[in-house]
Amino acid sequence: MVNPVFSIAVYCGSRPGTEPAHTDAATEVGTWIGSRGGQLVYGGGKTGLMGTVARACAQAGGRVLGVMPRALVAREVANTDCDELVVVETMHERKAIMAERSDAFIAMAGGIGTFEELFEIWTWRQLGYHNKPVGLLNINGYYDGLNTFIQTALRAEFMDDRQMALIEVGCEPAALLHTLVGHWEDNLKGR
Repeated sequence: MVNPVFSIAVYCGSRPGTEPAHTDAATEVGTWIGSRGGQLVYGGGKTGLMGTVARACAQAGGRVLGVMPRALVAREVANTDCDELVVVETMHERKAIMAERSDAFIAMAGGIGTFEELFEIWTWRQLGYHNKPVGLLNINGYYDGLNTFIQTALRAEFMDDRQMALIEVGCEPAALLHTLVGHWEDNLKGR
C-alpha cells in the first residue's frame, strides 16, 4: 500500500499487561485500521500491545510505520517487519515524526511512555500546534482513575471544558476509531 487512506498514531504499551482484553483491543484497533486501507503510525516495537497492533494492521492489509530512537532499537526489539521503520536519534524526533505523519491519535493501555505521549499530543492540540483528533481508549476501566483525576483538575479550575472538548474518550475500539476518522475528514472539508 503506497498511499493509505488515513494514518492513525497509536500509543500503547510495549508490554501486554495482565488482562487479555487489552490484547484483544490492540488486535481490534490494528485490524480496523488495516481493513480500511489505513496506516498505523506507532513506536516501532514488536513486543506487547505495540507488537499486537502492528501485526493485526499488517495482517488486515494496512501499512505499518514504526518510529524508534536508535537507543531503543535493541531494547524494545524493533519490528523489522514494518513497511517503514524510521530510526531517529531522540524521543523528541520520534514524537515529532509520529505527529507529522498522523491524521489522528489514539492512546490505549500502557505505562509512563504512553501517558507522556497522550498528554503531549493533547497539549499540542490545545496550543494550536495541530488540529488533529485525539482519542483515549478506556478498556475495562483502565483509565477510570485518570478520568477521576481530570475531573478534580476541572473542579479546581486548572482545566476547563474547552480542553476536555479536544479529546474523545471511549471504551469501544471501532466506535472511537470511527469518530476520530470522522473528525479528521471534517477537518479536511473545512480547509
